[in-house]
Amino acid sequence: MLVVEDLHAFYGKSHVLQGVHLQVSQGEIVALLGRNGSGRSTLVKSIIGMVQAHGSVRWQGREILGLKTYQIAQAGLGYVPENRDIFPSLTVHQNLMMGEKPGRSAPAAPQALKWTHEDMYQLFPPLKARQDTEAGVLSGGEQQMLTLCRTLMGQPSLIMIDEPTEGLAPRIVAQVAEFLQALRRRGISVLLVEQKLTIALEVASRCVVMGHGQCVFEGTPEELRARPDVRREWLEV
Repeated sequence: MLVVEDLHAFYGKSHVLQGVHLQVSQGEIVALLGRNGSGRSTLVKSIIGMVQAHGSVRWQGREILGLKTYQIAQAGLGYVPENRDIFPSLTVHQNLMMGEKPGRSAPAAPQALKWTHEDMYQLFPPLKARQDTEAGVLSGGEQQMLTLCRTLMGQPSLIMIDEPTEGLAPRIVAQVAEFLQALRRRGISVLLVEQKLTIALEVASRCVVMGHGQCVFEGTPEELRARPDVRREWLEV
């Protein structure tokens, strides 16, 4: 579905992405791991069109590098930013409505019915209880739930999620992990930027480790568990 080849990106004179190669297949959860500054967030922002890059990003056989962010979203890619970016003065329900893309031309997610507001409330029951509450007064965990659900309302076939468990209580982290599993059951592909190795190993089909703007390891969770040298050099603090 998603094929990234020889991707380079710069912030000023800083060469952040240095020839990244990456693939995400249909219904697959790929965990993108690495220390802060390794280029993970820059990679997903480059794919969604928020950072200028050169190389190749193909989505379902179509080159999308260079398109506007809204065009990439309309093609069926979703993006959940690390800073959540909810609309604080709108209610929970109104935020979900903002995620809808009427008339989107991309095909529906494979093996999945259209996501509805009720689906979101079933995934995260606290949102249903607060659907008429302004999003700005929600807790951090509730805002993360809302951001995840708002992106799903755009009916993406692939969703890129940047640090969804950062700063959340263990109970909410478990709910986010179940959310990711629910996406896989519905055939949605996920590119997951995650700092917590335990969560990544639990939910991912495949792990990609980044270091110095390149992919330095790729394999299954079992293969990464068997490589203490990789974890020590590129992941552990």
